[in-house]
Amino acid sequence: MAPTITAALTNSQEPHTLTHKLRKPLVEKVRRERINSSIEQIKSLLGAEFVQQQPDSKLEKADILEMTVCVLRRLQQHNEKQRRLLNHVNKMQSSSDKNLREADFSLLSSTVQTSISKEKSPVYSAPWRPW
Repeated sequence: MAPTITAALTNSQEPHTLTHKLRKPLVEKVRRERINSSIEQIKSLLGAEFVQQQPDSKLEKADILEMTVCVLRRLQQHNEKQRRLLNHVNKMQSSSDKNLREADFSLLSSTVQTSISKEKSPVYSAPWRPW
């Protein structure tokens, strides 16, 4: 009984296997075209970088990918440095803002004190006008 089931499965899978065998080269060709297209796009985006590294030489796909990894790592490091710098600036700014708020409060307090004392002082009373 088992051989009959196996034979039935093999017969029913033949059209699928045939279609698969016919489609596989086309699918593989499309995949290779996508890879090549993406590598060409990378090459055009990072063209100046490639000229600096290896002027007048034909680059293999592996070379292009390796150089792209290097450029991305440098960008990542640069972004990390910028992030740290911005954090530092923000901390300094918030500290500075706190100090400014305290200075503003002190200035406001002294201004209020001065205006209160001026109001009480006879020298600073309403100006004398003869008319």
